[in-house]
Amino acid sequence: MAKNKIQFPKGLSLTEYLSQYGTEEQCRDALFRMRWPHGFQCPKYGHPGYFEIRGCKVYQCNKCHAQTSLIQGTIFTGTKLLFRIWLMSIYLVTQAKDGVSSLNLARTIGISSNAALRKKHKLQQVMKNRDDCKALEGVLLVDDSYWGGKKRDGKRGRGTTGKMPLLAALSLSPEGHPLFLKLSHLSGFTKEEISAWSTKHLRPESHVILPNSVIASIAGFNYIRWLIG
Repeated sequence: MAKNKIQFPKGLSLTEYLSQYGTEEQCRDALFRMRWPHGFQCPKYGHPGYFEIRGCKVYQCNKCHAQTSLIQGTIFTGTKLLFRIWLMSIYLVTQAKDGVSSLNLARTIGISSNAALRKKHKLQQVMKNRDDCKALEGVLLVDDSYWGGKKRDGKRGRGTTGKMPLLAALSLSPEGHPLFLKLSHLSGFTKEEISAWSTKHLRPESHVILPNSVIASIAGFNYIRWLIG
């Protein structure tokens, strides 16, 4: 029986990873190709010619003499760690289907637990920022929820002090399989907040399925119809 490719992605084995990114030189070459897939381009004017100043680890344009480094403006900016340590961290965080703890990450790549925790949070934030740039489309399941609310001040239910309002949207493939999930923190479930969120994260032509939730009661029929398109 064929497995669902979305739920069971092929991934990259550790052996394959080490064969491609096992050395510092391989990692540097890979990052160069990722940053300049069509060859080096001057960040100032786009000139293709350059030479490398190895002592400073920068690339200088042959024409305008503007300098840039391989890590300038990236998640690696200011790092003192080797590229192979960074790419191994990315591999472990992204390939673990059930997640990887910062302690396990620290033991595997050989850094302190505090450094591993900072690195993991940094990678997770970058992945979130990338996902936030992608608007969901197609058939979407949208629902609201609250997180937290453990303060004991007499308030109960959805209005409990300390509860964090969250909005989740899940896009489905034509076969009904999950594709992308977007989880967002809102200041509250108001029509203005939901409208701003949907404008940023959902395409107008999407088919939105709303359960019997606070979104449907706040937004109203006209707003739901606008979402569906």
